[in-house]
Amino acid sequence: MKKLLFAINPHAGKGEIKTKALEVIDLFAHAGYEVTVHTTQRRREITHLLAGRAALYDLVVCCGGDGTLNETIDGLMHSEQRPPLGYIPAGTVNDFASSLGISKNILHAAQTVLDGTPFACDVGSFGARYFSYIAAFGAFTDVAYQTPQQSKNMLGRTAYFLEGIRRLPTIHPYHMKLAHDGGEIEGGFLFGMVSNALSVGGFKLRSPEIRMNDGLLELLLVRDPKNAAEATAIIGAVLGRDFSSPYITTLRTKQLAITAAEPVPWTLDGEFGGKVETVQIENHHNAITVLTNPALPAP
Repeated sequence: MKKLLFAINPHAGKGEIKTKALEVIDLFAHAGYEVTVHTTQRRREITHLLAGRAALYDLVVCCGGDGTLNETIDGLMHSEQRPPLGYIPAGTVNDFASSLGISKNILHAAQTVLDGTPFACDVGSFGARYFSYIAAFGAFTDVAYQTPQQSKNMLGRTAYFLEGIRRLPTIHPYHMKLAHDGGEIEGGFLFGMVSNALSVGGFKLRSPEIRMNDGLLELLLVRDPKNAAEATAIIGAVLGRDFSSPYITTLRTKQLAITAAEPVPWTLDGEFGGKVETVQIENHHNAITVLTNPALPAP
C-alpha cells in the first residue's frame, strides 16, 4: 500500500481544516493510501520531520498557509529523495496556490492531490534555507509574521495593509550591494523582493515572461526616496505597478549575492527568515514536483 504523509497546521487561516480533516483523510484512504497524519505544534517541526523521513512516503501533502508550505518544501529540499508534494491551502493569502491554480476549496484541493498533474517547480534558496515563492526585506515585510493571527483570520489580506500603514513612520532603508548574473547594483533600498511566483501578497504579478519553472528568480527593488516628492512618486508607482519608474529596479537572475552595511531582517514566504549582512540566493530549477490542476488557470 502506498504511504501518504498528511501534515496539517490546525491553526492556519480560520481553522477550517479542523472540520474537514476527516473527509480529506477518508478521500486519501479510499484512493488506496495508508495515511499518516501529523499536526504541527511548533515552528519548523515539519521541516525537521521531512529532512529525515521524506523517503518513507510516496506522497507528502501539507495543509496550511504559505508558512506551512515553506516548512514542508524546506524539509523536502533537505532530503535526498523528494516524493511529490500535494498542497491544500488553508491560510490567509495562499500566494503559492494562487500562482499554480490550486483551488482554495479544501476538498477540491484534496481531489487535485489525487488526480492532479505533476508540475516540476523551481525552488529558491536563501543561504541554508529554502523558499517557495518569495524572500523579501524592507518596508512591510515584517507585517506578515507580526500581524496577529486573529486579525489575519478576521480581515484576510486587508489585515496586512492595515498593519503596513500603521508601520509607515518606522520604515528603515538599507544600503547594500547586489551581484546578479548580469552585473551589480548598489544603493539604499526601501524594499526588495526575490520572487518565484505570479502572485505576492494576494495580488497578481503575472507577466508572460515569468514562469515558476523557468530557472530564474525575479528581483524587484524600491529605492530610498530623497524627499517627499520622490516618496509620493514611489507610492504611486508601486500601487500602479509601474515597474518602469526610475525608483524601481526589476531584473531576472539565476543567483544573487547580497552584501549589506548592517544586518537586514528578511521574510521567507511570509515568515521571519532571520537577520543577515551577507547572503547567497539561488534558483534550483525543477527541484520539486507539485500536483496541480491545469484546468484551473493561475491568476
